[in-house]
Amino acid sequence: MDALGIDVALVAPDERCIAYDNRAGNEHVAAAAAASEGRLIPYAVANPWRGRAALDELERARDAGARALNVDSVLQGFDLLDGLLDPLLDFAADAGWPVYVRTGTPPSALPLPLAALARRWPGTPFVMGRSGATDFWIDAAPALRHAPNLYGDTSYAPWDTVLVELGRDPQIGPSRLVFSTDAPYTVPSSELRRVLDWPVDDDARRDVLGGTILRLLDPALH
Repeated sequence: MDALGIDVALVAPDERCIAYDNRAGNEHVAAAAAASEGRLIPYAVANPWRGRAALDELERARDAGARALNVDSVLQGFDLLDGLLDPLLDFAADAGWPVYVRTGTPPSALPLPLAALARRWPGTPFVMGRSGATDFWIDAAPALRHAPNLYGDTSYAPWDTVLVELGRDPQIGPSRLVFSTDAPYTVPSSELRRVLDWPVDDDARRDVLGGTILRLLDPALH
């Protein structure tokens, strides 16, 4: 973060903890965030198959400082539209949390089903993790059009090829994208360089690189 000039980052538990050991993952990121002097903001995770216990885990994570929900329907074993996630989304809505949902893996984690899900919670911001990359990035822009409370994630997806289209569309634009390194799965410096090279104005770039996600985390900043 220091080397790339990143002041604040959202951090999530690792894949094992997203899928199974939710408590250990939430405690780990909460401890890291508490020691970071405000530079790390923790996501909370809970496997929805655990029912009431999943909601209890989100309550514990919220009390420990979590400010957003992280979902991976592939690792956790459900379909985005099968209703299993609904109680967790109700919790996120009540808590005022944005919801990050990883996409890109068929058949259960794709941009267009996520857009349909997001429309059912119009007051909750959803971040389309990885924006369908790699094979389903072509669905990312239509998904953004379908759900105005959906935001694209810049990692992997070749947004450079659709920025002109986004800029022409009054419904969406570069400010509907949020920067993500998706570390440790990418080279963060390369992900940042792509955004710095985009042909967008300074205001749009500031939104992508942090302004938008900060407003989603704190609506008072709107």
